[in-house]
Amino acid sequence: MTQGIDWLDDGAPYSTRFGDRYHGAQGALAQARAVFLHGCRLPQAWAGAPQWRILETGFGFGLNFLATWAAWRADPQRPRLLHFVSLEAWPVDAADLLRMAAREPELLALARELHAQYWGLLPGVHRLSFEGGRVLLTLCIGDAPALLREQAWQVDSVYLDGFAPQRNPELWSPETLQAVARCCRRGARLATWTVAGSVRQALAQSGFRVEKVPGLPPKRANLQACYDPHWEPRRAPTPWPAPWAQARACIVVGAGLSGSACAASLARRGWQVTVLDEGETPASGASGLPAGLFGPHLSGDDNRFSRVARAGVRALLQQAGVLLEHGVDWNPGGVLERRPPGKNSLPAGWEDGPGADWYHLAHAAQLQAAGLPADASACWHVHAGWVRPARLVAQLLAQPGIQVQLGCPVARLQRSAQGDWQALDATGALIAQAPLLVLAMGPATRNLLAQVQAPRLPLHSVRGQMSWGLQAPQQAGLPPFPVNGHGALVAHVPHAGALAWHAGSTFERGEEELPPSAPEQAQAHAVNQQRLQELLPGAAAQLAPQFADAAALQSWAGVRCTTPDRLPCVGPLDAALPGLWVCTGMGARGLTRAALCGELLAALLHGEPLPLEAALARALLPGRLLARLPTE
Repeated sequence: MTQGIDWLDDGAPYSTRFGDRYHGAQGALAQARAVFLHGCRLPQAWAGAPQWRILETGFGFGLNFLATWAAWRADPQRPRLLHFVSLEAWPVDAADLLRMAAREPELLALARELHAQYWGLLPGVHRLSFEGGRVLLTLCIGDAPALLREQAWQVDSVYLDGFAPQRNPELWSPETLQAVARCCRRGARLATWTVAGSVRQALAQSGFRVEKVPGLPPKRANLQACYDPHWEPRRAPTPWPAPWAQARACIVVGAGLSGSACAASLARRGWQVTVLDEGETPASGASGLPAGLFGPHLSGDDNRFSRVARAGVRALLQQAGVLLEHGVDWNPGGVLERRPPGKNSLPAGWEDGPGADWYHLAHAAQLQAAGLPADASACWHVHAGWVRPARLVAQLLAQPGIQVQLGCPVARLQRSAQGDWQALDATGALIAQAPLLVLAMGPATRNLLAQVQAPRLPLHSVRGQMSWGLQAPQQAGLPPFPVNGHGALVAHVPHAGALAWHAGSTFERGEEELPPSAPEQAQAHAVNQQRLQELLPGAAAQLAPQFADAAALQSWAGVRCTTPDRLPCVGPLDAALPGLWVCTGMGARGLTRAALCGELLAALLHGEPLPLEAALARALLPGRLLARLPTE
């Protein structure tokens, strides 16, 4: 799936697949600036805009992106948010990307940031985030026409790049250029280095006004175009909500992982967000566990559950990397997963390449460190680890533009005469009011939806109880990384000047009572200990004295919210209730899903490029759950 590269005597890269050089004699950076930025009238065109969206048809070594990012950085009139969407069927290796960047010293620092996130590029959509989420690179790996047909957003600029039409005719075909046109708003500008007659004709037929302009020597001419069809473009019906056109004020009910992620994503886009929660501290519900494990999900057929999990891990890594202190608040050092015997195979072709960036069969040294035999069935999740969720929630809610009101239980919702949503307390007093309201409060979401006669979401409660305690010196041999499977152990987590271990948690379907009774707590400890014995017999033996000592054994419990298909639920609930959105159903994977769902919610509200494949985004919309409900 990767591009084969030869390096010529002059240091230029050469594609062995397409039999062509990557850049002309004028140089890659000069071409990026003269052909693409200047051809799209950037940076002048984006001055003062809240967002700017660029579509590129060939990512290559990423130099057009890096040059655009550098121009955005240097421009005091830059938009708040820069979206750069790039299509690439054959991505170059990460080492080659960095080698090429070394030829352009002024871009090298940005290239290193890109290189740090440039991994695991399996077919599909990968969202990379820079500048605290204000520069978003969406890499679409696969067939360009198919990827473009899935899109529902509109762009402001197009970089039409790639190997020459005679070398890669599919990229320049009328079908591909028509798909590009469908992604353009009227007035969007397009730039490319080719002046081939077939390309000019196809662009004109797709609604572009095309002109040849002087090229960057030694090239005589380039092509520029403006999307301005003489007909009114027809947009195909989509499942996506219309972009939000009202005032940028929002209420989020729930100060856990889901609510804080939604609030942070909206605040980055200039919204004023009021977060309400009945707890006295953020993350007082299911998001308040002392340490949580995050990581992707492995399935032999790489199903949508696994693909959503990978997109969520990327989103978490990007946000936690900016907000949290490594080794104190989180540690993304990898997770060992014990697999059932006979089910330890990876999807076909994943033994090397981008799949191996995500998972591989566990090495002998990793099994030994976990105290497992050399023939144990296990895989290693490379980009996984532990997080202190309450710390992540606090950092997300500390973003500018967010106001948090704690100790504020919302008893009722209603619409104002002007159509705003109002959150009321038990006495009927107004707590907050805004055009948009997002419910992110787990199972309690059901009660507030019932009051406004909203469609009933099939949300289920699952109580989970974790066993944990402080590590004794003789327990230094506990696995140095988290281990999960049927049960989990996360050890060596800093706690009050010491280290702590965490085992569990349980899955008690239909249980909502908190705190659990003493007998229920004792039963949960027994379940966690039994699962630990099956997962890691050596670690279970080390921790057995603490499980037997009520004074040394700690318990934490919370109620999670799940859906019938185990996927989260994000988006508008019902067209009859405009401005009422939900972000819920994270289950036991809130750490893996919340940041992604917050970005998806913001993208849907703004009509932005999506942070994951369109088919996966559709699978998270509330409508798919409502369709499952029996008719009354």
